[in-house]
Amino acid sequence: MTGPSRPAQSSFLSIVSPCHNEEDNIQQLCARSVDAAQELYGENFELILVNDGSTDGTWRRIIEESARRPQVRGVNLSRNYGHQLALTAGLSKARGDRILMLDADLQDPPELLPALSTALDGGADVAYGKRHHRAGETFFKKASAKLFYRIINTLSDTEIPRDTGDFRLVSRRALTDFLNMPERQRFVRGMIAWIGYEQVAVEYDRDARRAGDTKYTLGKMIRFATDAITSFSTAPIRVAALLSILAFCVAALSCAYVVYSLAAYQTSPGWASVLIAVSVFSGAQLLSTAIIGEYVGRLFTEIKNRPLYIISEETNAPETKKETDWDDIRDHVLQQPQMKSATS
Repeated sequence: MTGPSRPAQSSFLSIVSPCHNEEDNIQQLCARSVDAAQELYGENFELILVNDGSTDGTWRRIIEESARRPQVRGVNLSRNYGHQLALTAGLSKARGDRILMLDADLQDPPELLPALSTALDGGADVAYGKRHHRAGETFFKKASAKLFYRIINTLSDTEIPRDTGDFRLVSRRALTDFLNMPERQRFVRGMIAWIGYEQVAVEYDRDARRAGDTKYTLGKMIRFATDAITSFSTAPIRVAALLSILAFCVAALSCAYVVYSLAAYQTSPGWASVLIAVSVFSGAQLLSTAIIGEYVGRLFTEIKNRPLYIISEETNAPETKKETDWDDIRDHVLQQPQMKSATS
């Protein structure tokens, strides 16, 4: 059986990896990524490591690898912006015809690059890794991930592949369309799915984290799920409306019960009926307000139009042609002594 065909020599690969407190993984990440890229693309590749406000020696290790390997580019963000924005920052710097998104924890193997590249050779614009087996993950993590995809695919009009992350190889066309999407609450894998084009799955076994601890705490997972759902669906607002209707019906039945008790048993309404009506109404109102407030808060964030991130430093940045500064040219000309007329 023959291996995957080598991409055209003109193809240039960009590997983008966001890093947050991954000091112990940087050297191995670079070694494995460079080996995988050189096997298919020769020297036509770059590895962009985005330091997302790490508090350990991650940036120092990135600088060291940049000095050792000319293909390694470091991008240092001014603070911690979160995985999705750090990934976006790296993607905006990518120069490749093909772009591989890869987490720094090495749970997703860069050695899958040949299979992903073969999918793009066949005409696809996106080849995403689909996890067949997930090593080193707890039952809660697997169950919550399954529940998350079930909920978001039920609520959203965009079908998001299950058992996937951000590990995928995309074409320049797909990346350009992604970068043209300006929202700040970003759910990258959902945004890529929304773009469309031909997208194919490549199954693999996900490894356990090589070193360090997971950065996705329960609070971050909940916030990530909230961003994903509100970015791709307005169904929660409709759910809030349905809850309000349900609360009204329950309260109406409670009132009917009180009236019936007065007529049939000639007793005053009990405190339970009042408590039920007040509790149901109050709960529905608070939940509806919270859901609507979540969407209003996102509108507030969007209209401020702040930059998605700020880059404080780069290593091995490619040289760019300096744009003509017409103001400097004008000032230089005005400072020159006027030429004397040749006529007397």
